[in-house]
Amino acid sequence: MAKITDAQVERVRDLVALIPPGRVATYGDIACAAALSSPRIVAWIMRTDSADLPWHRVITASGRPAPHLAAQQLELLRAEGVIAINHRVPLTGEMSVRHKFG
Repeated sequence: MAKITDAQVERVRDLVALIPPGRVATYGDIACAAALSSPRIVAWIMRTDSADLPWHRVITASGRPAPHLAAQQLELLRAEGVIAINHRVPLTGEMSVRHKFG
């Protein structure tokens, strides 16, 4: 993985903090908005520096939660009104903030 700068980390953190309750974004959405080359960079940042963020609002492009945190992530999303169907969050409609980052 390419070297990640403090500015990139802060940009990702800022974007994640902007995701409102009851909405989700994908790692790819955030990578695109932060001008990063890969959603994996966002995943790495989230894994290492997101304890104080609404990390549960960031999901995979398939709409699935992080495998190792699936139960907790889906529970937190459900508490905000985000309903998963077959353990997958719909990425269209009101629940997604897709294309709303700038």
